[in-house]
Amino acid sequence: MYDEKKAQHAVNFINCLKHTKGQWRGVPFELLPWQDQIVRNIFGTVKDNGYRQYNTAYVEIPKKNGKSELAAALALLMTCGDGEWGAEVYGCASDRQQASIVFDVAVEMVEQSPALKKRFKPVMSMKRLVYKPTNSFYQVLSAEAYTKHGLNVHAVVFDELHAQPNRDLFDVMTKGSGDARLQPLFFLITTAGTDRNSICYEVHQKAVDLLEGRKIDPTFYPAIYGIDDDDDWTDEKNWYKANPSLGHTIDIEKVRNAYLSAKENPAEENIFRQLRLNQWVKQSTRWMQMEKWDACDEQVDLDLLRGRECFGGLDLSSTTDITAFVLVFPPRTEDEKFIVLPYFWIPDDNLKVRVRRDHVPYDIWEKQGYIKTTEGNVVHYGFIEKFIEELGTKYNIKEIAFDRWGAVQMVQNLEGMGFSVVPFGQGYKDMSPASKELMKITLEKRIVHGGNPVLRWMMDNIFVKTDPAGNIKPDKEKSTERIDGAVAMIMALDRAIRNENRESVYDGRGILIL
Repeated sequence: MYDEKKAQHAVNFINCLKHTKGQWRGVPFELLPWQDQIVRNIFGTVKDNGYRQYNTAYVEIPKKNGKSELAAALALLMTCGDGEWGAEVYGCASDRQQASIVFDVAVEMVEQSPALKKRFKPVMSMKRLVYKPTNSFYQVLSAEAYTKHGLNVHAVVFDELHAQPNRDLFDVMTKGSGDARLQPLFFLITTAGTDRNSICYEVHQKAVDLLEGRKIDPTFYPAIYGIDDDDDWTDEKNWYKANPSLGHTIDIEKVRNAYLSAKENPAEENIFRQLRLNQWVKQSTRWMQMEKWDACDEQVDLDLLRGRECFGGLDLSSTTDITAFVLVFPPRTEDEKFIVLPYFWIPDDNLKVRVRRDHVPYDIWEKQGYIKTTEGNVVHYGFIEKFIEELGTKYNIKEIAFDRWGAVQMVQNLEGMGFSVVPFGQGYKDMSPASKELMKITLEKRIVHGGNPVLRWMMDNIFVKTDPAGNIKPDKEKSTERIDGAVAMIMALDRAIRNENRESVYDGRGILIL
């Protein structure tokens, strides 16, 4: 049954709020058609007793379509405009920072409304908005689900459900927590994700089944905006299908620019399809276009590099596997290119075994001088330390970056030789900027690697993993074979760029997010 009066009440409440971001700040929140339909359906569809039919709404939509503003508006509506005394409204996400995004928008909306401002009391230390007339509140929660039992939930706004690390918080907040309320609402809003074993994909699949008539659940409201698996992601008309706010809150030129970048880079293609077109994509994807890499195989004149400033990356890996050390020489002028010198070591005793096991020509590479062997069945770190010390007499090695979980003793030894050794994390924060920069300078042919076959093999092995924000890092688990040299090169490149005399590209722009 549809109650037009209740639907209009919800719409009127939201229309009295104001936008909070950029050029839209201070502009009345007039619901776009897709938003208006969702709000009217959720709040206007009622049971025979007059209470809301839907207690769960799942909205899946690409980024930048205004989901944070809609979520904040609904959180305020459920806190002070739903006629519920002592309403408890919670904002949930994968972490407190993500959950605070919607909350901070709600605070700004209250600040811009004189009527709400005099009735709400913000408690920013707790990330809580208290509505004094009904003793209700809206508060941020994060993923520590074990502390959340016993809540008397009137509404939950789950932002970016696809980023939840597990199902614990979702289960605690949606199963039984609203039993004391007559019409609780669990509002789930997210972009598509990558993990098809997640709670979000489980809810996504239920929404698809309901939309396609395979299941019936009168309490669940599904809305999915995105392209189908068989849609052409390069066709601009499909971008409008996926983005109902395109032309309103989204500039088509920005989408076109992101598309052009994605066309050149398989890793960015997945990010574009996930975040811009709302497709569930694989988390890891083969990264480097090898024809682009091969186009940068100019030979390197080692004599011309003597005394040149450079930066090293050291990936020790396992003592029985390949150890990689890569030097990156930054360009000194606009016309010069980044130059890469890679070095690899493998234990002598297991060389032939690895050739048979991995079907990789380590023995040929060793004879050609591309791989060095150390005596015994494990990599001899002392041999590598001496080799790096000798390199230090040829080149001006300013820094050596290493995986902070690497060999502590070797780091101490290198420092004792006078090298500056800096730890380098293997997560998105550290790996993403230089990984993206490596792809960029490869596509622009601003890197020279001399065609080293071991490094080429490793570049061809790389799969990258993407986080919800579009940052990337090499995925050692999914990568088909060894990628140690590629990781060492990325670490060295990061240090080279951050230490350039001119302002670092990272200082100016931060991490690139598609």
